[in-house]
Amino acid sequence: MNLFADIRSLVIDALNAMVAEAALPEGLSFDNVTVEPPRDAAHGDMATNAAMVLAKPAKMKPRDIAEALAAKLVEDARIDTVDVAGPGFLNLRLDAVIWTKLVEQVLASDHYGQSSMGAGQKVNVEYVSANPTGPLHVGHTRGAVFGDALASLLEYAGHDVTREYYINDGGAQVDVLARSVYLRYLEAHGQAVAFEDGTYPGDYLVPLGHALKDRVGDAYVGKGEQFWLAEIREFATEAMLGLIREDLAMLGVKMDVFFSEKSLYGTGRIEAALEALESKGLIYEGVLEPPKGKTPEDWEPRKQTLFRSTDHGDDVDRPVKKSDGSWTYFAPDIAYHFDKIERGYDALIDVFGADHGGYVKRMKAAVSALSDGRVPLDVKLTQLVKLYKNGEPFKMSKRAGTFVTLRDVVEQVGSDVTRFVMLTRKNDAPLDFDFDKVLEQSRDNPVFYVQYAHARVRSVLRKAEDQGIALTDTPKIEDEAEVAVAKKLAEWPRLVEIAARTHEPHRIAFYLYELASDFHSLWNRGNDKAELRFLQDGNNASSAAKIALPRAVAVVISAGLGILGVTPAEEMR
Repeated sequence: MNLFADIRSLVIDALNAMVAEAALPEGLSFDNVTVEPPRDAAHGDMATNAAMVLAKPAKMKPRDIAEALAAKLVEDARIDTVDVAGPGFLNLRLDAVIWTKLVEQVLASDHYGQSSMGAGQKVNVEYVSANPTGPLHVGHTRGAVFGDALASLLEYAGHDVTREYYINDGGAQVDVLARSVYLRYLEAHGQAVAFEDGTYPGDYLVPLGHALKDRVGDAYVGKGEQFWLAEIREFATEAMLGLIREDLAMLGVKMDVFFSEKSLYGTGRIEAALEALESKGLIYEGVLEPPKGKTPEDWEPRKQTLFRSTDHGDDVDRPVKKSDGSWTYFAPDIAYHFDKIERGYDALIDVFGADHGGYVKRMKAAVSALSDGRVPLDVKLTQLVKLYKNGEPFKMSKRAGTFVTLRDVVEQVGSDVTRFVMLTRKNDAPLDFDFDKVLEQSRDNPVFYVQYAHARVRSVLRKAEDQGIALTDTPKIEDEAEVAVAKKLAEWPRLVEIAARTHEPHRIAFYLYELASDFHSLWNRGNDKAELRFLQDGNNASSAAKIALPRAVAVVISAGLGILGVTPAEEMR
């Protein structure tokens, strides 16, 4: 049941009836007609902009449309009153029985709020995709949580989702990793080593040095890197991927696909992607203009192989092959996205760190060109996370050497808290993560506030079971605080579709906080008004009816937390 969609259908039916009666002209589009919660709850239960958006194309006054539409809507049994506000907004009040029926349907359905909007559309969500050179850091944590929650949200809204990790194992950074592991290997043999700039000094490589020693003995000691670089590179990359998988598992993230960048080299796949672009006239030899901020003295023009990305919305054309014949970083990325398109995805989503903002237009241009505009690419950037503890910035991780790791964060506060807090801001807004505040038991801590609401419901249900109360799916909804909770439950299916359509899982966290707030307000009113308490002394039938509403709240909170990858709390400790 999607109450907002149902009432919107009622509005559209009424508008069509007005067209049939010549009260509206033919040929109007109703696509922009919405039914949503009013800005001020005192104005009603729902509001529609129908008269406002149709006035100009209909060449009519919005208030004239609104009054005629109101007369149609009020004939429906679900509508109690319709008021015309201002120049032509319509505020609707629903019949009180609607809220009882809503709660009944929440409790009767195993899938309340789930949507078929996605219609099985195949979507690839690529996220994390960190270089396999060390453990995941806190920036990766935010991208991992965002990408994973977005994938779950899209599945909940009816999409067929693949979670994918792109292993950046084809560049020079894996050679640096191999050299760094070699230094730890020499260290394991008792030699003193120095980590030069450009190597990785983190303690996480110490076990790899010992593991390599156990594996090859002293075979590489004193040897030039031509004897060991390739072997250690493969050994270290596999070990780092194992560490990354462990880190993701701590956060409850499980990928469907790990795609190796290295698999694109020497296999003809990069060449095939560029040939596809060349066949469309989008590859040429040319010289780019100097980059902004450069002067002719410090820039040398070179002929390069270029992708005509400006034909697909980019600011400048992009090089895909250097003047020396080697690939640019962009070339394998083109090939990788060509592979996704060839795998038959209907839509692609890439989750990048904020430092990749300059890469967005060129990737969108490449996907647009390769798919002839058929496959959309949405690139979501995750902004930085600032960590605090005891009011001070959280110090660096000694184990990682240069950054705070995902493991540091999860070990401090747990996976559930980490995931929820990472979704309490929109992905492109900076996030402050205060280790003290996220564990605080107060309304100011959204994790606690939502979990506490679910735990309170579970506590009521345990007491009801102890008292032998037989539950009913028919609620008793009378007080305005009870109606407020029911109204918030009605918003859940609409919210899911909006969040899925906009690729914004943070909306789920915001909604859950609002629902928890309405529920806690109802709970607190029960302290003053005995008739609002969920357990009515000596009246099991009344108790069962009162408990139905909080049970419905728990259903929705559990579903929402499930999308976020957070386990609902059974009790608070």
